[in-house]
Amino acid sequence: MTTASLYSLFERYYVPVYRPRRIVLDHGRGARLWDREGREYVDFGAGIAVNALGHAHPALIEALTTQAGKLWHTSNVFVSEPPLRLAEALVEASGFAERVFLCNSGAEANEAAIKLARRWAAAQGREPSRRTILSFEGSFHGRTLAAITATAQPKYQEGFEPLPPGFRYAPFNVIDAATAAMAGGDVSAVLVEPVQGEGGVTPATPEFLRALRDLCDRHGALLVFDEIQCGMGRTGKLFAWQDYGVKPDVVTLAKALGSGFPIGAMLAGPAAAQTLQFGAHGTTFGGNPLAAAVALAALRELSSDALLANVARQAEAIRASLAAIDAELGLFAEVRGRGLMIGAQLRPEWAGRAADILDACVEQGLLLLQAGPDVLRFVPALNIADADVAEGLARLERALRAFVAG
Repeated sequence: MTTASLYSLFERYYVPVYRPRRIVLDHGRGARLWDREGREYVDFGAGIAVNALGHAHPALIEALTTQAGKLWHTSNVFVSEPPLRLAEALVEASGFAERVFLCNSGAEANEAAIKLARRWAAAQGREPSRRTILSFEGSFHGRTLAAITATAQPKYQEGFEPLPPGFRYAPFNVIDAATAAMAGGDVSAVLVEPVQGEGGVTPATPEFLRALRDLCDRHGALLVFDEIQCGMGRTGKLFAWQDYGVKPDVVTLAKALGSGFPIGAMLAGPAAAQTLQFGAHGTTFGGNPLAAAVALAALRELSSDALLANVARQAEAIRASLAAIDAELGLFAEVRGRGLMIGAQLRPEWAGRAADILDACVEQGLLLLQAGPDVLRFVPALNIADADVAEGLARLERALRAFVAG
């Protein structure tokens, strides 16, 4: 089938909640992708920070194909070795966790964390009115009903009311506002991204996360880090909290954990590890042997010192190139982020044009993301090679020149 005929299937059969670019990707290797017409692209988006080891990584293919010939699914009525090994590895690597709940996505991981926080508060004798979850403006925690309620962005909530009660919002990175939001003693958990992704690739300040830890200790609340996008090596440490030195009570993971295979996880530290007892939560597919085998192989790769060093080196190269481009073209008000999670904020005169720039990038053979209408988002594979970074940046410069000229 042609690209046009395949795209017509998308328009005919999909619920129209997406607006993908009019190319049909066919296969990939490393940081390169090819479409149905045979055109090559450098991938700076990695499936929205998912393909942390690029495409067709040999270790992941080996793990998947080996497990596919043995066992696909058991449900959690029985156990198999891959999810047990994965849970063990996550606890050992985490530096804080005692227990793991495996699921299928980031939204499910955050749902589990929200339920854990509520059950934890209930076990302490708190009335429902004192089980509030505090999250922050600009956040993104998923698309389920509780997750969009925790997501303090009205555009994700509009039309889905009535939203579940028991959530409160405060400005991100404003310590006084968080202090005031918790003053009443009714907050049972604080849910925060160490680096906001969809909200504009905005890092938390170390002072803000330290203040949240202190506030949670003072008011008897759990500190929950949503590391779905910023975890698993993205910031230059395996866990984003390690990059800050602020230890959470709960961490949620997904995206890079499976490096392309759907999986999510909630890790619970000593304060909450025993909260969810038999029957309190569950999942049919979560932690299935296929997903767990791939995630365990990915975790081994993502934990390597060489890969984490590559994150720092390539982040420096991208930032240097963006600075040089900006010095000539005057496009960016700010370049921010941590590790290989970089956001380039467009200047006011270019506000709302991020999607147009992404179109120009596709024309030059570069796949890039945005984080809202004003931010270009760079989240390439963490093992991306020097040659791929250099070629991608060259294509980016051509695209930006064409955009400005147009």
